[in-house]
Amino acid sequence: MSYQEEYRQKLTTAEEAVKVVKSGDWVDYTWCTCHPVALDKALAARKDELTDVKVRGGVTMWMPEICKAEDAGEHFTWHSWHCSGIDRKIIGKGMGYFGPMRYSELPRFYREELDPVDVVMLQTTPMDAFGNFNFGLSCSHLAEIIARAKCVIVEVNQNMPWVYGLTGTEVNIKDVAMVVEGENPPIAQLGGGGAPTDVDIAVANLVVEQIPNGACLQLGIGGMPNTIGSMIAQSDLKDLSVHTEMYVDAFVDMAAAGKITGRHKALDRGRQVFAFAAGSQKLYDYVNRNPDVMAAPVEYTNDVHAMSQIDNFISINNAVDMDLFGQINAESAGIKHISGTGGQLDFAMGAYLSKGGKSFICMSSTMTDKQGNVKSRILPTLTSGSIVTDPRSCVHYVVTEYGMVNMKGLSTWERAEALINIAHPQFREELIAEAEKMHIWRRSNK
Repeated sequence: MSYQEEYRQKLTTAEEAVKVVKSGDWVDYTWCTCHPVALDKALAARKDELTDVKVRGGVTMWMPEICKAEDAGEHFTWHSWHCSGIDRKIIGKGMGYFGPMRYSELPRFYREELDPVDVVMLQTTPMDAFGNFNFGLSCSHLAEIIARAKCVIVEVNQNMPWVYGLTGTEVNIKDVAMVVEGENPPIAQLGGGGAPTDVDIAVANLVVEQIPNGACLQLGIGGMPNTIGSMIAQSDLKDLSVHTEMYVDAFVDMAAAGKITGRHKALDRGRQVFAFAAGSQKLYDYVNRNPDVMAAPVEYTNDVHAMSQIDNFISINNAVDMDLFGQINAESAGIKHISGTGGQLDFAMGAYLSKGGKSFICMSSTMTDKQGNVKSRILPTLTSGSIVTDPRSCVHYVVTEYGMVNMKGLSTWERAEALINIAHPQFREELIAEAEKMHIWRRSNK
């Protein structure tokens, strides 16, 4: 049977395809831009027929139809591997939960820790001449989900970019149970945030000075990493390379400015490697069938051993707050969940293992709450319930608009002193007093 004939035999409507879902099933929506659209709408229409359907996803870019109804939680429970603002709203609605993980371990979760997936449904590219559907922007852990799924349903979207990559970036028609030709919606875009603040620029200036020619870059999500990326694009740096979990617009800007060649990269020379991508249409057009970029499973992109083979690996991420011991929280405000560990810890460890590598945690020295109160992001101890994303033993550089400190090799009092010196001046005396109470301050250092 030809690929096209098999395709025609498996072609069906979204309404027919979702009839395979039963109460109590585990359903996987996969990741980010690959979340289904037509299939999600059809599954939501079956709401009143179903109970206890457990759905996994992550980095959700739009509100799933199954989560919109007032009584949605009586029928579906959302499980997010990494929280976006949409995931937070679902959790806040009382029908969602977060799955803690180091992102590099997620494929192994599906192989070894989780029960088989009953149904997986995802957006893909159209099928090629060899019967393959490309995962497009989200290679990540999708191959492992599909390998453990009892039923695979692909929703074809003509607008999904085809991204070249390693094994694990495609699924063949022979492994697909049903094909749905979706409504071809535009691929959801991730805004770049507003214009950089003076604080963003001050932090970026400190970090960019630390990046050598020929460095390999990883950027996290957020305004500050994006600002640093934009500054790199305008800098005199040259021959940079990319090995990151998330590919963002800043990399496209750097490539357009001629900063990225990858010629000094020990692994995948000349290729910009990433696990998933989200950004503007400019990014989606750039990665489409572009041999300069390469999608790869997250257990490769986030593997500390792979990073250790790449000299001058530079990892740039942000945080919610931290304490004087050096513990980084990038996930919550107390018990209120915000994001997830993702790959931050992977890259903090991997960059340090690299010859000449550096890991930067960047943040503003203060934040302003909803009541207008200014609060320090550097705290004596983390707020009760806050999550430790990076243990103090793994933190390398910490940067605020008031300076930069290398935490490696510092004792508890040296850490406290260094962090207080880059805290906002308004809070330094208070931090000193608290450090004294905790016996991590030497009065002679004030």
